[in-house]
Amino acid sequence: MSGIAIWTPLEIEAEGVGGAEELRGRLHDLGSEGLGELLVQEKGLVFRGFDVDRRELDAVLDLLLPNRLAYVHGNSPRTKVGSNVYTSTEYPSEFTISMHNEMSYAHAWPARLAFYCEIQPGSAGATPVADAAQWLAALDPEVREAFAGGVRYLQNLHDGYGLGKSWQDTFETADRAAVSEFLVGTGATWEWKADGGLRISSVRPATTRHPVTGAEVWFNQADQWHPAGLGDDTAAALAQILPEDELPQTVTFADGSPIPQEYVLQIRDRGLEAAVDVDWRRGDLLLIDNVLLAHGRRPFTGDRRVLVAMSD
Repeated sequence: MSGIAIWTPLEIEAEGVGGAEELRGRLHDLGSEGLGELLVQEKGLVFRGFDVDRRELDAVLDLLLPNRLAYVHGNSPRTKVGSNVYTSTEYPSEFTISMHNEMSYAHAWPARLAFYCEIQPGSAGATPVADAAQWLAALDPEVREAFAGGVRYLQNLHDGYGLGKSWQDTFETADRAAVSEFLVGTGATWEWKADGGLRISSVRPATTRHPVTGAEVWFNQADQWHPAGLGDDTAAALAQILPEDELPQTVTFADGSPIPQEYVLQIRDRGLEAAVDVDWRRGDLLLIDNVLLAHGRRPFTGDRRVLVAMSD
């Protein structure tokens, strides 16, 4: 990353007593168009010191995310806690969640994400965010060239019991016909398995361009879907249970050839190296452009409850 200016989010602080009412007023003054322009310019906005109460969150999110989306086809374990508001993740607290753009493996993804700190972490637990264009630039030319043809994602979703997520949780429905109808428009191929599970294969590009700025960014989740991203012990344990193509999720190059482990580790590590930590205080919010910025999670101790919502 030598010689590259590190991006940082714009912090907007409360004036006076703060509160959700002040934040809503400032967002009204800025207007929907002004907020959109500011977000594209800054990539990420941190709202500090407004001490937004959980009961006031929906009114704030209505301004930050005009059209909140359901987390359909999402692969991360999370719980729906409100009107298209979810826990940000339920991975164990001791693990780092590597950098990624939300649902970059899918045919469509949210344009914006808003994170809200309901319970401040006991210690650590920051949300790291990284300029996805800088992440792309940080990768070796050999890696960028290898991914030029895109990647193939493979999901094995069980029918209610097994490793990973069920197809019912993933698509927020128990209607197989509704899932098939959804998948028709995604460019994926899929099959319903004899055990009631669902197998989905989809080829996606490894980079994309921002619709406003035109910036090319690293935009895939190869390092999170690859067994090497799980760590040696976890990957070895899973290999004893299941062949690679039966894992809950895995990834190859678009032509089906394997992605070298060293590429996966470089992608993961350089994304984290490029990241800037957003530390949390109760009531803080973080709004990000989901194409321009990748995000993750640092390990933490004690309690931590960060909620997330998304919009197109």
